[in-house]
Amino acid sequence: GRAGGARPPPAPQHTETLGFYESDRRRDKREGQPELSLLRFLSAELTRGYFLEHNEAKYTERRERVYTCMRIPRELEKLMVFGIFLCLDAFLYVFTLLPLRVCLALFRLFTLPCYGIRDRRLLQPAQVCDILKGVILVLCYFMMHYVDYSMMYHLIRGQSVIKLYIIYNMLEVADRLFSSFGQDILDALYWTATEPKERKRAHIGVIPHFFMAVLYIFLHAILIMVQATTLNVAFNSHNKSLLTIMMSNNFVEIKGSVFKKFEKNNLFQMSNSDIKERFTNYVLLLIVCLRNMEQFSWNPDHLWVLFPDVCMVIASEIAVDIVKHAFITKFNDITADVYSEYRASLAFDLVSSRQKNAYTDYSDSVARRMGFIPLPLAVLLIRVVTSSIKVQGILSYACVILFYFGLISLKVLNSIVLLGKSCQYVKEAKMEEKLFHPPPTSTPGKPHSKSQNKSKSPQGLATEETLSASVTSQPTHPKENVIPLLVTSNPDQFLTTPDGDEKDITQENSELKHRSSKKDLLEIDRFTICGNRID
Repeated sequence: GRAGGARPPPAPQHTETLGFYESDRRRDKREGQPELSLLRFLSAELTRGYFLEHNEAKYTERRERVYTCMRIPRELEKLMVFGIFLCLDAFLYVFTLLPLRVCLALFRLFTLPCYGIRDRRLLQPAQVCDILKGVILVLCYFMMHYVDYSMMYHLIRGQSVIKLYIIYNMLEVADRLFSSFGQDILDALYWTATEPKERKRAHIGVIPHFFMAVLYIFLHAILIMVQATTLNVAFNSHNKSLLTIMMSNNFVEIKGSVFKKFEKNNLFQMSNSDIKERFTNYVLLLIVCLRNMEQFSWNPDHLWVLFPDVCMVIASEIAVDIVKHAFITKFNDITADVYSEYRASLAFDLVSSRQKNAYTDYSDSVARRMGFIPLPLAVLLIRVVTSSIKVQGILSYACVILFYFGLISLKVLNSIVLLGKSCQYVKEAKMEEKLFHPPPTSTPGKPHSKSQNKSKSPQGLATEETLSASVTSQPTHPKENVIPLLVTSNPDQFLTTPDGDEKDITQENSELKHRSSKKDLLEIDRFTICGNRID
């Protein structure tokens, strides 16, 4: 046993804490201070003060974020409107100027024996590409006649709502995949047809590329037709449940993109993707309205029935884009001024395509930058219009001719306005030097354009008069072996790290605001699936 005089165990620690508070209470009571009570606590909570100016930097930053979010809709819509008109210009080019260019190229080809062959090239590279585009459009148009739109409509209408929702999502993914790979197929065809060949046997390689391009345009046109048919079924459903589900799919896009890390280059790709998606939706809505008006014998009253649904589709698309970009810029600390830089980069493409010796056609430049390929959409629209509108009689043909001249006028007016705005944006961004003083080096082994026509770069011409004269003059055909005039953009370099020359270019053009340290925006010309670079 233990001894009787053993010490008791030590008291718990909380008794010492209670003793401390008890002594503090007695001291307050001796000093005349009120005791701690619930009433005193509530009084302190109601009357206590704080000074926000002690943390001025944090609150100023939060206020700037709010102002940035409020500026996003305006700046984003400026970029969207400019990009949509760029897509419209490239789209109208297929219907207006491309047929005329094909006719001029064929006239030169057929009349060449009369003048004698003075050059080893029968046709210029641009004329070869125009003929290829025209032949692809004609072949795909006749192939689309074997696709029954009515049977496809009833086949899709017989499916359940959930199945159609899944089909629509799959079609969106497939459209992005087709757009990503399609322009590579067309570029491979153009370069194979126009590259210098030492032997005549080498021209045989154009044939497999040509059939591959025709197959791609045909399949992509069918894919867009299924998208338009699904949207048409949603418009004609009685309870509009399918249309509601399809519109809610846009808001699911916010969840998949807002909470990801975005750099400025990735946001540029997403913006281009949104521009292409919005313009494609406008064309799909036009096709849906044409098909519905045909079914109701072109009754104008039915157009007002479709109008609320069309407005709902457009409004949901705009709202989703605004919310998505507002929170992406907020979470990644990107200012609203970056959209003006994106717009200047798109304007640079347009201005550079109007140079005397442009490396590519403007419609192809838009396709590489935004992922918008106008040929499949044009084939589908021609197929729908010719099947919906019957042309009979001289008066009808006269109306078609007047409509064609109206499209040409719209194309020319749109091009003039876009060219003026683009020169303004390029000048505001101080990018004229890149038009006339490009970097001296480029990636070897990659084709820069459809032709090898090059000329020396003039020195000291970065003025407003020179810029206007350069973009409005007619193309010339210099000889050979000269320094390139324009900035080349290699699409395959986007997934690689910048080399030393690209870093020097970025340092020389440091006057552009918020320039990325990894890659210049002019180097980004590849449409990706999700708008993200996989690091």
